[in-house]
Amino acid sequence: MTRRAWVRLDNASNIFLAARTDADPKVFRISAEVDHVIDPQLLQEALDATYDRYRLYHAVLRSGVFWYYLQESDLRPLVTAEELHTCAPIYQADRRRLLFRVMHHRQRIILELFHALSDGTGALWFIADMVTAYIRLRHAGQNPPFPDIGEAIDPEADRGRVDAGTLPDDDAALPAHGLIADSFTHYFRRRRRHLRSVSESAFSRAAAPVLTGDDDVRSSPSRPWEIGWMRRRSSKKVYRVRGTRTPDNRTRAVELTMPVKEVLALARAEGVGLTIYLTALFFESIRTSSGDLGKHRSLAASVPVNLRQFFPSTSPRNFFATIRVEHRYGEGADDLGSVCRQLDSQFRPKATPEALERKLRKFIRFERMPVLRIVPRPLKDVILKLVNWSSNRGLSIAVSNLGRVSLPEPADSHVGRMLFHVSAARPQLCAISHAGLLTISFTSPFIETGHIKEFARLLTASGIEVTVAAARVTEAELAEGKR
Repeated sequence: MTRRAWVRLDNASNIFLAARTDADPKVFRISAEVDHVIDPQLLQEALDATYDRYRLYHAVLRSGVFWYYLQESDLRPLVTAEELHTCAPIYQADRRRLLFRVMHHRQRIILELFHALSDGTGALWFIADMVTAYIRLRHAGQNPPFPDIGEAIDPEADRGRVDAGTLPDDDAALPAHGLIADSFTHYFRRRRRHLRSVSESAFSRAAAPVLTGDDDVRSSPSRPWEIGWMRRRSSKKVYRVRGTRTPDNRTRAVELTMPVKEVLALARAEGVGLTIYLTALFFESIRTSSGDLGKHRSLAASVPVNLRQFFPSTSPRNFFATIRVEHRYGEGADDLGSVCRQLDSQFRPKATPEALERKLRKFIRFERMPVLRIVPRPLKDVILKLVNWSSNRGLSIAVSNLGRVSLPEPADSHVGRMLFHVSAARPQLCAISHAGLLTISFTSPFIETGHIKEFARLLTASGIEVTVAAARVTEAELAEGKR
């Protein structure tokens, strides 16, 4: 009997398993639109080639007495036409199946993943390599046939890019994206002296800059996974968006597309990065659409940070942290510019290597407590579910920005919009840009879209041309779509 490689889940991934629900199955989607109708056979060939390079994506999820773990499998993924609603559940506890799917719809290539497998940056590497391989197959004769690690992310892109980095010299012979230990363990269970030597190595020089005016921190799809009692919470209750649940728990998704340079100009005019600007705009759209918030006048957002920019890693496994920012209306200046600057002043001190390391070391120490290590997995799930519930009570929204993506030619000139969104337990905004177009996707477990209309209105009032597309979720909308 062949012994298959396996690895324990990282600490972020365990939260996704414990906290998943019918309405929020912890699935996210990244898509790319090309300039022709997709050829399924060529897409399957591109998927096969990319899949062989990403050993992590061969894994299935198994459960032991004390923990979950990823185990290599001999399963092969098949490209399918899009027939499921967006971010439909992937993981099923009683089935041995891959943790991602690849679909196509007209001119769109779609990748969906269970968040316990990978984060937004890791998924972006995968779909970028797959799309590049597909375009090269369609335009045969161009070499090399498939990209090397990181090639699908332009190294000369602006500072908002997602950068794959390079492998250290002593690991050069390893598979680019193997089933390896998580980066949380690598960095945050070791002494600071070791980390300092790593940060001064050639490996770290491949990392992207820290904070920028163009697109602040490269981000990944978010889920608040901090331990509630390990961070200082606001003494005031936050406003929580409520609404009518969709009939069958499908995610309500609405896409807004606009020129990225014009929105960046608005953010720069306020002296903040794009992610903070979008967060402030989201706050204002919720305040306006809610009728002025009522008695709970604080809005709080979870913003994920890609840790690879501070602690270099080529692993596509989850490697991010979340930062909480908030604003209380009615206790000072509430104009958009003032809210932007206040959120920025909260975000920047928390988004430093030192602050993130302190926070993550606390989390690792909690996870490694001897008492918790011997707690059976089902009881751990209950504990983590309660932790997630406690954390969620202090949040109004979530905001995630994957930044600007550039692909190598000939792929870049054949790809237009890229899109990114997640299943959501609360209203969420996800952003990504390519080919000069910024796509902002809103997701929510609710039918109502008032905050999205206000968001679009605020942008158009600033001179931004916005186009809108929405998925049907209600019975009336679905029936109309069949006519």
